[in-house]
Amino acid sequence: MDRSPGLSVRLKLTLSYAGFLLLAGALLLAAVGWWLLREGWLQTNEEGAWRATPGTTFVRGFTPLAGATMLFLLLFGLLGGWVLAGRMLAPLTRITDATRTAATGALSHRIRLPGRQDEFRELADAFDAMLERLEAHVAEQRRFAANASHELRTPLAISKSLLDVARTDPSHDTGEVLDRLQAVNTRAIDLTEALLLLSRAGQRSFAREQVDLSLLAEEATETLLPLAERNGVAIETRGDFTPTSGSPALLLQLTTNLVHNAIVHNLGEQGMVWVTTSAHPDTVKLTVENTGERLTPHVVSTLTEPFQRGTERTHADQAGVGLGLTIVTSITRAHDGTLTLTPRDTGGLRVTVQLPARTYRRS
Repeated sequence: MDRSPGLSVRLKLTLSYAGFLLLAGALLLAAVGWWLLREGWLQTNEEGAWRATPGTTFVRGFTPLAGATMLFLLLFGLLGGWVLAGRMLAPLTRITDATRTAATGALSHRIRLPGRQDEFRELADAFDAMLERLEAHVAEQRRFAANASHELRTPLAISKSLLDVARTDPSHDTGEVLDRLQAVNTRAIDLTEALLLLSRAGQRSFAREQVDLSLLAEEATETLLPLAERNGVAIETRGDFTPTSGSPALLLQLTTNLVHNAIVHNLGEQGMVWVTTSAHPDTVKLTVENTGERLTPHVVSTLTEPFQRGTERTHADQAGVGLGLTIVTSITRAHDGTLTLTPRDTGGLRVTVQLPARTYRRS
């Protein structure tokens, strides 16, 4: 923003200090003059001019002293105000320098202003906290962009290889090539759509509506029931009316991703998935549990990373695009909620999404 030049804050404070001292001195001299008039040290003649009194000698000696005092107050106010203003604004200078440093992309810089708590130190601490979050966000975005580029490059490279084989070997089975190309392209399209969904959730570019999580859980379960049956996994759904607000489409995607992950990362035959919704005074909860292999807390902490499946990265020939829980995390944050992943003692995973409750009647 273009601004016209103006006085610095330090100069304004200096002038304010000096002006305050001059005003205090003028009031003091006015009080002394009023006292002299009341005591009769100063009198006027009939024409209104000052005339000599027994205290005239005192008055004549006091006048130059008063002038010298006012001049001293002016100089002292300017010099002292400049020094004091500089000391008081020194923290602001450090904050300004840190802002300029951050503007160049050096987000690792911190102010770490010493001293006891005051307005400047509160501002510095808030700025350091903002830089810390921004640095973490930028690092996450860079890591995600690198992973996304790698994952998108894989299906494109496979497609190129298949086309090269088809062109150099006309006798090769065309149907097989087309089937593999369709599978690879489908995976690339799914990955692109997942990235767009993740971006939409991160930007919170959606309208909020009244949502019942229990209905979304039932819908997601019904949609994925054929997949569960093919994998030999049984699903149990139970819960209460759980009112909240948000994007029905995004929250349905969240629920679907959780149930889908619970199905595909299961024991297979005799596997179980439990989908539960519950309402509390200030929050609503969606909990999805599944049987499966035992997971360590370290492995669980990495599950929300992009393109991760347990302890391994996803690959082009695997089902899904490796963004299921990453999308769940982003949607949860966009709805001001919290996501908790806990390994089950008997194996498998428990995922709990907690969102703010919104009171309304179910129609």
